[in-house]
Amino acid sequence: MFPELNNLLNTTPDQAEQGKLTLLCDAKTDGSFLVHHFLSFYLKANCKVCFVALIQSFSHYNIVGQKLGVSLTTARECGQLVFLEGLKSAVDVFFRPQEEPHPLQFLREANSGNLQPLYEFVQEALKPMDSGEAAWRCPVLLVDDLSVLLSLGVGAVAVLDFVHYCRATVCREWKLRILWRRPSEPAAQRDRSLTYQYKIQDKNVSFFAKGMSPAVL
Repeated sequence: MFPELNNLLNTTPDQAEQGKLTLLCDAKTDGSFLVHHFLSFYLKANCKVCFVALIQSFSHYNIVGQKLGVSLTTARECGQLVFLEGLKSAVDVFFRPQEEPHPLQFLREANSGNLQPLYEFVQEALKPMDSGEAAWRCPVLLVDDLSVLLSLGVGAVAVLDFVHYCRATVCREWKLRILWRRPSEPAAQRDRSLTYQYKIQDKNVSFFAKGMSPAVL
């Protein structure tokens, strides 16, 4: 279940909301296509992207990205994309001297609740650029996926703290927006959540209202 999925996926780069946290949760289905959508979307929008990939390789995301019209290799070479390949880094961390910092330092510590090195990696990747560098649009952080940290023994509180600090870092340059909910409005109008059926195609995704997919008609 994903609120207003059609509107979200059909948003143009100029309409994209800044200073927003989006959490994708899938159950009994694979929602990974949304990660690829957001990655290609923000790269096309000329945003500076930090991607913490914990479950797939760089080549995997690059192949899908090419189908969606973006090259992760080019984006990384020009400095637009900062990519942390968790699968590869998880091995490298054990062959580095103990004193050398590493984003996944928690993997070789007895107490695996310290995500500060990972946060510092994100902070460094998205820090404001010097005037001589290319000017990117708003900073974007993608993590795929957070549940891997829990599987590796990191506590839920540490993961929530990591999300909190990352959000503060990414949104630090944008003004505060307050959403006022009127108590007089019916609950159905205050909080709307719509369910869609979808079909993943080669270069895009088709969405149908529940029960309207050609496969079930």
